[in-house]
Amino acid sequence: YFYYKLAYKLHAVSCMSILQSQLVEDFRTLRKTAEDMNLFRASPLFFSLYLAHIIAMEALAWLMVSYFGTGWITTLILACILTTSQAQAGWLQHDFGHLSVFKKSSWNHIVHKFVIGHLKGASANWWNHRHFQHHAKPNIFQKDPDVNMLHIFVLGESQPIEYGKKKLKYLPYNHQHEYFFLIFPPLLIPVYFQIQIISTMIKRRFWADLAWAISYYMRYFITYIPFYGILGSLSLLTFVRFLESHWFVWVTQMNHIPMEIDCEKHKDWLSSQLAATCNIEQSFFNDWFTGHLNFQIEHHLFPTMPRHNFWKIKPLVKSLCAKYGVQYEEKPLGKAFVDIVGSLKKSGDLWLDAYLHK
Repeated sequence: YFYYKLAYKLHAVSCMSILQSQLVEDFRTLRKTAEDMNLFRASPLFFSLYLAHIIAMEALAWLMVSYFGTGWITTLILACILTTSQAQAGWLQHDFGHLSVFKKSSWNHIVHKFVIGHLKGASANWWNHRHFQHHAKPNIFQKDPDVNMLHIFVLGESQPIEYGKKKLKYLPYNHQHEYFFLIFPPLLIPVYFQIQIISTMIKRRFWADLAWAISYYMRYFITYIPFYGILGSLSLLTFVRFLESHWFVWVTQMNHIPMEIDCEKHKDWLSSQLAATCNIEQSFFNDWFTGHLNFQIEHHLFPTMPRHNFWKIKPLVKSLCAKYGVQYEEKPLGKAFVDIVGSLKKSGDLWLDAYLHK
């Protein structure tokens, strides 16, 4: 009986290994198909118009305050325009950071520094270091910096149970779905990212990035100090960062937090990416609002593919997933937002149960 069970397990492992090898080979074929379809070729018109609409919003904001003054209504509208510009510049720098616009890597790097540095006041090297780790091992503890929550939140199913068993209670995690609204969306960009970006540029001596970031702040203050003064301009900038942070957090976390978050399991590329990512239903608004991160699955499978081509490869990806029984999850935008909170509540409940009873 023992040998029968052992033989059965070995046979099952062998079959799984063969199936995994076939999946890997089919994915390589899919990538070759994408190359043959020219899906890694960017549209200069698309990215030119995208950059133009960002610059147009910056110009519109200045024109508004120039013609209508600094009243509360004008300032609120101005802040919304600048927030939109910053959010969209964030999606655009993401394209150049992934080397998905120009054929030459050097051109992508140069424009990336311009967009993230001069248009946003951040660091290209800082972003590359964080984001490439995330793409290599999404939702893997100790390897993906995006799931390092500094003991403020517990994520997934294994981490909250581990914290609970060890009686770790840095915060009341059973309420994390409630204090999430007070900490994560409002503070990520204006506080945590700002401190991390500035300290990284100085400690790592990223002087070119620092110069680009300084050029952003010089441009901003030269533009708005004549209207709002130094303190008013700082307040406006902080408010814009505050609004942008909400936009950024909800869009970037909806694809990952509700998905599998765990330690390294050494899965193949397709399976590991699909376990950690989900898609949002496609529409013109969703494409624009999320910077095409509603196609998160396709983006994670093909990080250098220009985003305007994701919809073309999507049916082939879904077909491959169906063939091997890999879950391809897609949901409406509203449900994706709700699932973030639901996932945090589930993890918090797991922590409380383990904390009290294990």
